[in-house]
Amino acid sequence: MKGNKDLIETLNSLLADELTAINQYMVHSEMCANWGYGKLHEHFEKRAMVEMKHAEKLIGRILFLEGIPVVSHLKGIQIGSDIPKQLTNDHAAEAGAIAAYNAAIKQAGEVNDFATREVLEHILNDEDRHIDEIEAIQDQISHMTLPIFLTTKVG
Repeated sequence: MKGNKDLIETLNSLLADELTAINQYMVHSEMCANWGYGKLHEHFEKRAMVEMKHAEKLIGRILFLEGIPVVSHLKGIQIGSDIPKQLTNDHAAEAGAIAAYNAAIKQAGEVNDFATREVLEHILNDEDRHIDEIEAIQDQISHMTLPIFLTTKVG
């Protein structure tokens, strides 16, 4: 099915966001593993895998619309030098993703591509959960202090 050219461009931009997020989360995951925070390592690694599933869905949808997925573009990867900076950078990335998905959902509706809109809505729900999880961790840190929080993440 031949898709709307502008919407395919938007899907490729979202794909670049997801590929960037995968890299950012994987680096944060490995940094946490290196520091001995096994639970945070697993947390970031799982989130990277969810972002991989998003990329897979976007690639599939672009191909269905007879577009060419562009996997060679990444956006700015923001690596945090410590846990609070990682969370701040991840929060910013997720907030940007939420805004981009909302705009893309609107665009898909405007070009009457409701199947693409539904795919994007499912991904948006995941992104909403991600930002909630990040904010929950940030709240835990503010309540416990960073050193106490980190003692709960060893292992």
